Amino acid sequence: MTQQTQRDLVADYFAGFRTSDHPRILATLTDDVEWVIHGHRTTHGRAEFDGEIENPAFTGSPALNVHRVHEDGPVVVATGEGRGVSVDHGPFRFAFNDLFTFRDGLIARVDSYVVPLP
Repeated sequence: MTQQTQRDLVADYFAGFRTSDHPRILATLTDDVEWVIHGHRTTHGRAEFDGEIENPAFTGSPALNVHRVHEDGPVVVATGEGRGVSVDHGPFRFAFNDLFTFRDGLIARVDSYVVPLP
C-alpha cells in the first residue's frame, strides 16, 4: 500500500467536501485538529470539525474548484473558487485560500480564508 502524500490528502479533503463525505474528510485529520475559519469561528477536535462539514446554515454540498496548490515542508496551501447555498440567502459564490498544516502525516490545522464574490 502506497502512503498518501500531503497533496493527496488535501485532494481527498476537498473531494470529501464536494460530496459531504464525513468519513473521507475525517480520515485526513489528526484527532486534535484545529480549523480556523477566519472571521467566522474556530473548531477544536474532530467532533467539532465534523459538525462544521454540513453546517446547518447551508444546504447541499459546495462546488469547489481548486486553482492552485503550493507545498512547502509541512504546509500545503490551496486557492480556488466555490459555490454554495445559504439557507437564509440562497446561492452564493466565494473565493477561498486554505492553509493546511500537517503533523505525522495528517492535517493538524486548517486556516480558511473565504471571500464572497459577486
